[in-house]
Amino acid sequence: MSQAGGVHVIEHPLVQHKLTMLRDERTGPKDFRDLMEEVAMLMAYEVTRDLATETVEVQTPVGRAVGRIVSGKKLAVVAILRAGLGMVSGVLRLIPAAKVGHFGVYRDPDTLEPVRYYQKLPQDIRERDVIVVDPMLATGGSAAAAIDFIKQQGGTSIRLLSLVAAPEGIARVHRDHPEVPIFVAAVDECLNDHAYIVPGLGDAGDRLYGTR
Repeated sequence: MSQAGGVHVIEHPLVQHKLTMLRDERTGPKDFRDLMEEVAMLMAYEVTRDLATETVEVQTPVGRAVGRIVSGKKLAVVAILRAGLGMVSGVLRLIPAAKVGHFGVYRDPDTLEPVRYYQKLPQDIRERDVIVVDPMLATGGSAAAAIDFIKQQGGTSIRLLSLVAAPEGIARVHRDHPEVPIFVAAVDECLNDHAYIVPGLGDAGDRLYGTR
């Protein structure tokens, strides 16, 4: 994993392999969903690498063993609707006890700014480490708005997990929330005139659910 300017690029060969398959326009909705879940699980392994642990002693079938378990805050996954839903199951496969929140937002076609339509977080969000998931960090408006809302509800420990990011989106999140680390599988070239990431992987929501 490489790091530059608060952005962690996860370069694991399996992540990169599956990301390439996600980019391929020939990949259909079922395979796209499966791949996104798998990539999210692999990336969550890196996102949670520095979780605090504590030493415990357990009884094995043949004796006593000293090991470590995760300690401190519990976790929450907040999906930016709708494409972020495709990543939640992958993260939950790794962290099944995590609670799940949802942040509904759409991009105004004229201003390209986010418009909120639904927000629901775990009641104890302030006590949890939060992973915000959205496959595409394009303009950064949706991610910044989601992080704003989480902070308003008392959340303080927040990380952003995306598959692909544009420099413009990274800059927006850094501007609004400079303390929030960003984890991605790739940083792409730019946004086009319609605010799509180039080369990106298209509209992740449409590709997930077959609505393109």
